[in-house]
Amino acid sequence: MNHAHPMHRAFRSALPLLLALSLGFVAPLAGAQSPASGDSIVMASTTSTEQSGLFGFLLPKLTAATGIQVKVVAVGTGQALDLARRGDADILLVHDPKAEQKFVEEGYGVERREVMYNDFVIIGPKQDPAKIAATKSTTAALAKIAAAGASFVSRGDKSGTHGAELRLWQKAEVKPPASGSGWYEESGSGMGPTLNIASAKGAYTLSDRGTWLNFKNRGDLAILVEGDSVLFNQYAVILTNPQKHPHVKEAAARKVADWLVSTDGQKTIADYKLNGEPLFFPNASAS
Repeated sequence: MNHAHPMHRAFRSALPLLLALSLGFVAPLAGAQSPASGDSIVMASTTSTEQSGLFGFLLPKLTAATGIQVKVVAVGTGQALDLARRGDADILLVHDPKAEQKFVEEGYGVERREVMYNDFVIIGPKQDPAKIAATKSTTAALAKIAAAGASFVSRGDKSGTHGAELRLWQKAEVKPPASGSGWYEESGSGMGPTLNIASAKGAYTLSDRGTWLNFKNRGDLAILVEGDSVLFNQYAVILTNPQKHPHVKEAAARKVADWLVSTDGQKTIADYKLNGEPLFFPNASAS
């Protein structure tokens, strides 16, 4: 496939034609609006999607289908949104609908589409010092943890999970003490490290189910509260607005987003399981 390969004496006379063909091939690509095969984009996403193992399963299939390489920067949703605000990400896959709405309303994001959901769970030590295991209500469980002064580890990192946790404390009419001054501690890190701290301390925490199912260092921890409707955890894909940041790879990012909500993409999400249990549930049709 080397167009410049010499053809003995004919090479010199053929060179102008070869150059013209070469330039004719390159020029349309330079101004093309559609993504080229082998293009790459940056996706800012959450630690929960990475630490659950989803990307390791999903991205090879996405690249095979679209020809686009996706480099994931896994941070809390708040940091992911900030990356896109600065134009440092082409696309987002995040899970904080309120923060996402603000991001889109400010003009930094376009085409928010729901992709999948899972749920949050309250994790705690099996001996359950706050006696929350029989509690169906998440807010009642949190109120019991606070009343008992039982150790609770928060992510404290402005992630989607942290945002959900803060809203749940508010619903429970509990204002946790400053980190480290009592029973409440902020890890300032992702879900995996936060679970490690909870495991070491025998503390309660709020986790997304996907990361919990993929978490190996459980120690004495177990799911104690689940199934409450307030624990629903929606993920959405959003494109960075090219009007704010003209350098973003809009066409390639849109192709990736289209695949995530396509029949093929949704089936791939549903097919990701651990020990036969799905970690995420596709719901793009609800967009």
